[in-house]
Amino acid sequence: MKSNKRIVLAYSGGLDTSIILKWLQENYNAEVICYTADIGQEINRKKIISNAKKFGVKKIIINDLKNIFVKDYVFPMIRGHAIYEGIYLLGTSIARPLIAKDQIKVAKKFKAFAVSHGATGKGNDQIRFELGYHYFGPKIKIIAPWRIWNLKSRSDLINYAKKNSIPIPRDKKGASPFSVDDNLFHTSTEGKVLENPKNSAPEFIFQRTVSPEKAPNKASYISINFKNGDPIGVNGKKLGPAKLLKKLNDMAGKNGIGRVDLVENRFLGIKSRGVYETPGGTLLINAHRAIESVTLDRETMHKKDAIMSRYAELIYNGYWFSKERFKLQKIVDSKRNKINGSVKLKLYKGNVIIQSRITKSTAYSMKKVSFEENKSFIKSNVERFINSHKKKIRN
Repeated sequence: MKSNKRIVLAYSGGLDTSIILKWLQENYNAEVICYTADIGQEINRKKIISNAKKFGVKKIIINDLKNIFVKDYVFPMIRGHAIYEGIYLLGTSIARPLIAKDQIKVAKKFKAFAVSHGATGKGNDQIRFELGYHYFGPKIKIIAPWRIWNLKSRSDLINYAKKNSIPIPRDKKGASPFSVDDNLFHTSTEGKVLENPKNSAPEFIFQRTVSPEKAPNKASYISINFKNGDPIGVNGKKLGPAKLLKKLNDMAGKNGIGRVDLVENRFLGIKSRGVYETPGGTLLINAHRAIESVTLDRETMHKKDAIMSRYAELIYNGYWFSKERFKLQKIVDSKRNKINGSVKLKLYKGNVIIQSRITKSTAYSMKKVSFEENKSFIKSNVERFINSHKKKIRN
């Protein structure tokens, strides 16, 4: 008898989620709906659809979220200058809340009783997905196969795939593969030789950046145009959010910009080593800080810097939809209407060099900073200013 119960599975069409799809069908008396969020990752729509249909899946949903991802998630994060543990631009972390939100939207549309994901039991993504699920669909059941099934290793998965005639990619036979996550903002690579922090990252794992040594010997130049704190164009040409980020990715990647190798502290308490490529994001965060330096007052900039670490930690830990993150975002955006102008960058062999900052803002005063004598800055006030702080330092 056909079940009227439904589960919405976050489905990539690859080995892991194909195994999860089959496992859900075996263990739950429910129809499985396959859901894919297109946020700019390398995606093969035909493969996703054909692989799902092999399992008898009737509903296969692929939603294009690229512009929403960049405009409503990446750009607000850039405005907050969010960097986790001083180096990570949060490329994986920022994508999960959007996927969770849209997946719950699909679940509600089809009256599904549950949603499911393929995040492992040791990683951060299970937390990010499930906090998002809870925020938008607290009554919808969450099925996390990696925490409840009997498949304990990559070998178990391979054997399960063989038993159920699930195609196994050639690079996943034998040893565990590199774990790769990508979207329009970044690519992350973990596992295999990278698990030992003493090993150097092999060059072949990099997907969107050339090595600085092989980057052009001639510098490239690019201008990023800002309005109300967000990038709106490149070299004076207005571009939509997704196209703008893609343009910056291409330019930065060709010049060896955006590589990071780090050992990070996961929310669950495990240390992990990963290699991240965030070429366009590296340009954006450098340019955004540069345009803020000539458009915002000292107090606003320093207040933003003071909350940045906590803001980044909230994103990393999956708290994008928390009251605390919303509160910090208001601080971040309090004077974003003043952040207008353009920044010219020089790109050369992995380096991002600020060339110029152009704005109509009067926050930066040429008269006050000039070494030439002028009446706009009263030097006699400086002594009183210093004396007032001498009193404070003793208190």
